[in-house]
Amino acid sequence: MSLWFTATAVSDDLAARWDPSAAGAGWLATAVNLGFVAGTAVAAILNLADILRSRLYFAAAAALAALANAGVLAAPGFGEAVALRFATGFLLAGVYPPAMKMAATWFRSARGLAIGTIVGALTVGKATPYLLKALPHAGPEQVILGASAGALAAGLLVLFLYRDGPYPFRRGAFSWGLAARVVRHRETRLATAGYLGHMWELYAMWAWVPAFLAASSEAAGQGGGYVELASFGALAAGGLGCLWGGWAADRIGRERLVNRAMAASGLCCMAIGLLFGQMFPLVVAVTLVWGFFVVADSAQFSALVTELAPPEAAGTALTLQTCAGFLLASVTVQGIPRVAEGVGWRWAFAVLALGPAAGIAAINRLRRGASG
Repeated sequence: MSLWFTATAVSDDLAARWDPSAAGAGWLATAVNLGFVAGTAVAAILNLADILRSRLYFAAAAALAALANAGVLAAPGFGEAVALRFATGFLLAGVYPPAMKMAATWFRSARGLAIGTIVGALTVGKATPYLLKALPHAGPEQVILGASAGALAAGLLVLFLYRDGPYPFRRGAFSWGLAARVVRHRETRLATAGYLGHMWELYAMWAWVPAFLAASSEAAGQGGGYVELASFGALAAGGLGCLWGGWAADRIGRERLVNRAMAASGLCCMAIGLLFGQMFPLVVAVTLVWGFFVVADSAQFSALVTELAPPEAAGTALTLQTCAGFLLASVTVQGIPRVAEGVGWRWAFAVLALGPAAGIAAINRLRRGASG
């Protein structure tokens, strides 16, 4: 998943090649989201996660995504680069949902921690381009090709070393109505609604907190040389958050965990702007806390779906969940820079707090239904 933010991490360097507008540069990030939405929609309609062997599906998708990502370096223009970013996201739809399903085959009692570990690894992977960029003399080639090498290595590891665990999901036959059946399932629908609230915030934070940190350090006249490392830290902190979220969810319950994480991240959405232009270490500290909580609940929404959805439709349910979530995330990824242009970075992130508030409301309905 290190492929996700490669073009975003080096967007300034890529912009110098093609001279896109500021709004156009945002499409390098949004195109991946939209590609992922398209990929998960196709996978859900065709039931790919439930009828294909996860190992082969994952490995092929990772290898092809690595090639599409590397192709950006050879793109003759901005339009072609956006198309390749779309293709990268489309292919990553064969990596993320199957990975969660594969992890779930190995665990029952500790499934939250298991899927939390997967999403934690995903989070650190997505932060990796910023770490690569922070290396001395690193340019677009090193960042993009380094990420592609990581994705290819992951595909090979899964292809040759992975096998299903002792709790496999039933492999169902193809059915045009399977996706509709998932949508009609009340508990799965409410868990997905909570996930949508979470996704309203998550990818906009990940995509634009580096720009926020750069603008804040410039306003304060300090810390500019550490923006890339701080950006990596803000995203990578979520890896620890996912581990904590998985551990806590298996002890206090997934619904309580996701509500607490969304409450904490929602508060960070509103508080971070108040620190804009202040001492850079203080701003970084709060973004680390935000990065920790903003994704700590992500895996638990997926774990809820594996437990609540009809067993023969678990892969399709996960795919539909991520499809809807990433479609919504595309709205805020594109919208936040426009909000920042209108009101400034000090207040731009406050609108993201609407997501956690709506997510908490949906999970509370799920909890009331379960207790009833």
